[in-house]
Amino acid sequence: MELVHGLPQQINARPTIMTIGAFDGIHLGHKHLIGSVVNRAHALDVQSAVLTFDPHPDLVVRPDQQRLYLTSLEERIELIEALDVDVLVVLPFTRAIMNQTAQEFMDHVCRALALRELWIGWDFALGRKREGNLARLREIGQHHDYIVHPIEPFLLNGQPVSSSRIRAALSEGDLETANRLLGRPFGLRGPVVQGDQRGRTIGFPTANVAVDELHVTPSNGVYVCRAQVDGETFGAVTNIGVRPTFDGTRRTVEAYLLDFVDDIYGETLRLDFLHRLRGEQKFNGIAELVAQINRDTTAAREWLAEKEG
Repeated sequence: MELVHGLPQQINARPTIMTIGAFDGIHLGHKHLIGSVVNRAHALDVQSAVLTFDPHPDLVVRPDQQRLYLTSLEERIELIEALDVDVLVVLPFTRAIMNQTAQEFMDHVCRALALRELWIGWDFALGRKREGNLARLREIGQHHDYIVHPIEPFLLNGQPVSSSRIRAALSEGDLETANRLLGRPFGLRGPVVQGDQRGRTIGFPTANVAVDELHVTPSNGVYVCRAQVDGETFGAVTNIGVRPTFDGTRRTVEAYLLDFVDDIYGETLRLDFLHRLRGEQKFNGIAELVAQINRDTTAAREWLAEKEG
């Protein structure tokens, strides 16, 4: 996959089937749309392309409203590449881009790529005040010689898959629903940083993961995870929360990697969230906490043995 940052005058002259969107999460609906573009490009022996934005347009259009990412840009790039896309354009979303008309925006796209078909979600719109809806994009397409294919919402159990539904499920600790809508386990990644090392003193050394503050995290609780570090994969028990037993106030993500003892400070740790064991609890002392961690660890091993072999 060719990765292009920005919209240069020309990327290449190959006929192109493209889709455009924020694609936060790369959930089942996104995969369906991007997969349709890739399949169409293969059928016509032309190239497939995806244009996405960074930061998310909502952060620029509505800066007063909180917007948390389901996937970092790095994750989005990896997930889109896995869908066999030929060209990925990452366009910095600025106020100047926000104020462009749909005609101006598509003029830039068509200078960069020989666009022949534009595939979009059913409710997609671009340009100043979202004036570039389906009808307007079709008008512009007549000028630039491309056609527009709208895609109906992707339904799962009769309900449309959306990033907002995934965020809502994660906020409620409903990991099964979130993962089902994503079509994969929800993931977090970040460098392992120094914590208070309290876990070491009670026999459960944890990796404190510095997660981007703009990234969604599941609700506070204890989770079974698959941890990946330095090319190796381990089972893990991950706690998200403020550690109320120690009167904590700062929210942290701490993973206890099963059957792992190496020092990984500074390494990037990826956590795939597989199952929620319980919500966050406050215990009456260290002994009660350690007993519960032992139960959590046993439960995690059993779950992993049953589900993952």
